[in-house]
Amino acid sequence: MGGRKKLTLKQMEKQQLLRMQKEEERRRREIRKEEEKQALTFIDASTYETIKKEVLKVPVITPYILSSKYGLKLSTAKKILRQLEKEGVIQFISRSRRTEIFRGVKARVSPPPEPELSFLR
Repeated sequence: MGGRKKLTLKQMEKQQLLRMQKEEERRRREIRKEEEKQALTFIDASTYETIKKEVLKVPVITPYILSSKYGLKLSTAKKILRQLEKEGVIQFISRSRRTEIFRGVKARVSPPPEPELSFLR
């Protein structure tokens, strides 16, 4: 009866080559994922002191800025910012549902610019 025909050698080679390429691609993706996941959860004292010195004069600091600059997890960056606020190194400015905004205690904040309203003159 009918049934499936046998593949030629060339067709079998192509299939085997495609399988090998897909497997290699899968391995590369797994290696990339492992490399990306290496965000820091804990930091050492020297890194903390470095953050403390740099944040002191920054006009605006958020957890995202801190995490992207030092390769930290967002939750770790939030904890660090809260701790620095307790120590008095930074001041709390605003909070929304998703993020908190702080500024350094020694940061110079310029007043907002006066709006130019030509019709008032």
